[in-house]
Amino acid sequence: MMNPKQTIKPADLIAMNDFEEGGLLRINLAYARADNFLFGERIYKRDAQLFLHKTLAAIVQRAAELAQAGGYTLVLYDGLRTTTAQEKMLHTQRVKGNPHWLQEPRLLSPPGAGAHPRGMAIDLSLETADGLLLDMGTVFDFLANNAAPTHNAAHRHYVHLMPEYAQNRALLDGFMTKAAQDLETPIFLLPQEWWDFRLPAEHYEQYEPLSDDDLPVSLRLCD
Repeated sequence: MMNPKQTIKPADLIAMNDFEEGGLLRINLAYARADNFLFGERIYKRDAQLFLHKTLAAIVQRAAELAQAGGYTLVLYDGLRTTTAQEKMLHTQRVKGNPHWLQEPRLLSPPGAGAHPRGMAIDLSLETADGLLLDMGTVFDFLANNAAPTHNAAHRHYVHLMPEYAQNRALLDGFMTKAAQDLETPIFLLPQEWWDFRLPAEHYEQYEPLSDDDLPVSLRLCD
């Protein structure tokens, strides 16, 4: 018999915005903006915060310290993505205009799937101390119709990646993997997206995904 999945408590979610106030990192919550690259319309409420499960939050905090020491700043785009938000994404005009995104093999996860609805995935990048975003070869949320490394410029093993972009990606990977090592916590680098770092599936699949209804009003992402 399989063990029942655990419930994530609101107290286990860390608001990463609190670290922005001290200058340790910068939040650019993509889906709280109407001009986000992938959907082109706002998904979260305007004053939504970026939350992470405490285990991943500790890794990101440590990575931000390492980046700061190296003259860089982590830029955080998304963390907890509730099933409420995932469902809302599927009803955007952009998705309706690209129904193949929902066909197998899916380019967009169904609500409840993956690490994001558990606060156990982080989408992020790097900028210089002067606020110049490092060029990673694609924008955050670049979506290729073919996710294979031969066609997907966002893939960590994209075969045509220019050396400059590879170097910048390696810098980001290094901060995150070193932080995870320092905390003796495993981390998984999603192959298809250079910006996605998450706890391994064997960890996050032990937990139920979160909807906005599972959270206090102050923690909810959508209007």
